[in-house]
Amino acid sequence: MLTAAQRKEKMGAVIRAGSGNFLELYDFLVYAYFANYIGLAFFPAGGELTPLLIALGTYGVASFARPFGAVILGSYMDRHGRRKGLILTLTLMAIGTVSLAITPTYAAIGLLGPIIITLGRLIQGFSLGVEAGGVNVYLAEIATPATRGFYCAFQGSSQALGVMAATFLGVLLTLTLTMDEMAAWGWRIPLLVGCLIIPILFWLRRSLQETEEFERSTHARSTREILRILLEHWQVVLIGILLTILNTTMFYFVNTYTALYGSLLKLDPVGNFSVALCVGTASFVMLPAFGALSDRIGRWPLLIGAPVLVLLTAYPAMSWLVAAPSFGRLLVVEFWLAILYAMYAGSLVPFIVELMPAKVRSSGYAIILSFANGLFGTFTPFIVTVLISTTGDRASPALWLSAAAAVSILTAIAARRMAVRLPVEAPAE
Repeated sequence: MLTAAQRKEKMGAVIRAGSGNFLELYDFLVYAYFANYIGLAFFPAGGELTPLLIALGTYGVASFARPFGAVILGSYMDRHGRRKGLILTLTLMAIGTVSLAITPTYAAIGLLGPIIITLGRLIQGFSLGVEAGGVNVYLAEIATPATRGFYCAFQGSSQALGVMAATFLGVLLTLTLTMDEMAAWGWRIPLLVGCLIIPILFWLRRSLQETEEFERSTHARSTREILRILLEHWQVVLIGILLTILNTTMFYFVNTYTALYGSLLKLDPVGNFSVALCVGTASFVMLPAFGALSDRIGRWPLLIGAPVLVLLTAYPAMSWLVAAPSFGRLLVVEFWLAILYAMYAGSLVPFIVELMPAKVRSSGYAIILSFANGLFGTFTPFIVTVLISTTGDRASPALWLSAAAAVSILTAIAARRMAVRLPVEAPAE
């Protein structure tokens, strides 16, 4: 049983570890929320949706760098420590944030503008290859087995804080600036705010202590050894990737696409950002709650129950929304999806950490997230926009979520049946 002082110390470590996740989501959400304006600034082209689609495609291109970051930075973290790796990833994320905030538009410097921000996205994607996984591993290793779900959920909660900050600024700017002002310079304001936050985040993360488990465990000596161990555990990696598909698609739809989805439904921008703020706040509260629930009742009930509910309710809920779009209906549907996302993520994160061998825990989790995000998650805003554009059905994003849910259900059932044969190694107590 932890003392009050020990609990306080651990929660301080949770905040310091999650600080980089805050910047990660804050920056990515600002990009997604203001993608219309960024598209017009850097990718002027014919057609109403073309600049937006190009901007969202650039947003997703960061995924191409994630697998490289997962292997290279994950290996670094497994060999040299969780703390050093998390400081390095924050540095790379900061470069991406600053590049988008200060780069002149296409009208000012031509093709150099979109090239610079695309490179910035790639650097950030390289960092993201291990950031979230590294934080999850750090939180799992400072937790006890009885509290692992609760602690790991704060990685997602720190991201939800980024959602809340980005959406709050979205509401504020939409209320105070005209459309012309937003298009000309207003979209840069939240990015510049992010630049001002960076020194505080460095101060927080530099004070992190290395985990006791890493210090007392044996470490892989090289990237080659790490890859060899992961190949030996290919079933674990594959199961992790397939289970994470729903987590990433739900996350990006609920947390990054809400305001944009509202705009495609022709709803008021202030209301759209307000819904996104409510959804982010709900995720912040519910993720630790469902993580703690998974500690009490086990991971499997939530891992299977959440995707079943997504499959049964996503399309009917969105059809109800698009039949008569309104602020209230958008809030109800997105809030429901946020509950299902928190239910699934709260149980999935500790489950995967518990599957991975300690020697390759950072690399393995990073690779799982990179493939799931790179192939599905990060491109979700782009894919669902294409679905709406090509089908004419504004409820069609539910088909994408339902497909991901079906994959997760089948994988969870298969993993449950073969769990006794998986060569797993849970984190030490």
